[in-house]
Amino acid sequence: MHPIERPRSIAEEVASRLRHAIVEGDFRLGEVLSERQLAEKLNVSKTPVREALAQLRLEGLVNIYPQRGVTVFTLSAREIRDICELRFALEEAALRYALERNPEQLAERLSAVVGRMEKAHAAGDERAYLAADTDYHQVFFECCDNSYLESTYTLYVGKLAALRTHLSHKPDHTRRSDQEHHQMLDLIRARDLPACLAVLRQHIDRVSSTYAEHVKDIAAADSGMNRS
Repeated sequence: MHPIERPRSIAEEVASRLRHAIVEGDFRLGEVLSERQLAEKLNVSKTPVREALAQLRLEGLVNIYPQRGVTVFTLSAREIRDICELRFALEEAALRYALERNPEQLAERLSAVVGRMEKAHAAGDERAYLAADTDYHQVFFECCDNSYLESTYTLYVGKLAALRTHLSHKPDHTRRSDQEHHQMLDLIRARDLPACLAVLRQHIDRVSSTYAEHVKDIAAADSGMNRS
């Protein structure tokens, strides 16, 4: 006997589509979302849209303001710093355990992802490249053999992917990020954990510094909502 798979509810399907749209950059950071317009576009009632937005709020992908509406998330410089610190703490632990417990699998799977990134880059397919970028870091957690680390990271992976999309419009950041993915793979193959963690630290810290330099392009919408 095979277990019966529970069909996805309408609210779950709506949440999946909205999550994907935010991560892919179809909605701008800080953009106001209308429950009515989303319901009409997706051909559903407002109830599953409201339930989906509540779920995305838990994931940090939208902000819900009573009597004022819903917006795609924005982050202040302080919040960027905090999420980057959390990201490094989680990825450092996952990478450490993955390299200790499943080094061959880790290197093999990262190599496959890097191959996808190279093909996407050569084809000029930005969305495929960014999806592979997200998968690269997800591999740390899938190989670390610690379900708690993996489930904790899952809570933030959507927001991190959306930030990655936002930063993709800064070409120098993307170029250096790509170089670091290759460097980390080489160091993982060499089993050089300290050097690999140093590159990971540099990789994540640059996200924080890049946002600090361009803080207006993240916090402006939040400031506008707070003034309204």
